[in-house]
Amino acid sequence: MRIRVLQHVPYEGPAAISEWASSRGHLLEVTAVYQDKLPPVEDLEFLIVMGGPMNVYQEEQYPWLAAEKTLIKGAIEAGKVVLGICLGAQLLTDALGGKVSKNKCAEIGWFPVELTDEGHGLELLDGLPTRFIALHWHGDTFSIPEHAVHFASSAACKNQAFAYDEGRVVGLQFHLEETRESLALLIENAGADLVPGEWIETSKELLAPYAPFQLGNDLLARLLDRMVAKVTP
Repeated sequence: MRIRVLQHVPYEGPAAISEWASSRGHLLEVTAVYQDKLPPVEDLEFLIVMGGPMNVYQEEQYPWLAAEKTLIKGAIEAGKVVLGICLGAQLLTDALGGKVSKNKCAEIGWFPVELTDEGHGLELLDGLPTRFIALHWHGDTFSIPEHAVHFASSAACKNQAFAYDEGRVVGLQFHLEETRESLALLIENAGADLVPGEWIETSKELLAPYAPFQLGNDLLARLLDRMVAKVTP
């Protein structure tokens, strides 16, 4: 299967998604939306939209956002399987008619995520723990799009995840794909975000020896496997 990744900045790549794709025999193709030509919708099978420091409403500063939004909306309407992570989830929300706005606070660090009551009823999440630690790095939040299922929440941000069309389209505000190496690169390039705050950890805490990178990677692999099963042959 061909997995298409949309990347917004050089230092936020697919990370553990690359390892998952390789281990399953999938072809992973990365499009740097800030410099590469976007693929046509008909070429997509499984689309993954990564994070980035920009906001969905900054089209004047990042002109390529408009074309990317059109592609994402077209992919959803064409019945493609789509996963959005952080900024990617916010772009999915925008495409589905939801709203993106400032969260009540920035959330950067390893903090618990809990499944909602609605989340427990999703086949996509069967076997996933009710509560787990995930990496967060965001200042915005999204509304839950109409007809989508709100399936995860955290203390600092109510809307952490949603599933649309029985899990064919999924938005995750948190990060399960980070590896120690990819997070170190993110800190190197976006470390200015790490100002003192109730829900902001230090770089030392983010890269602590006990940080649960593998847990997140394993949970993401299970989710990705289930989403692959939804791809129409």
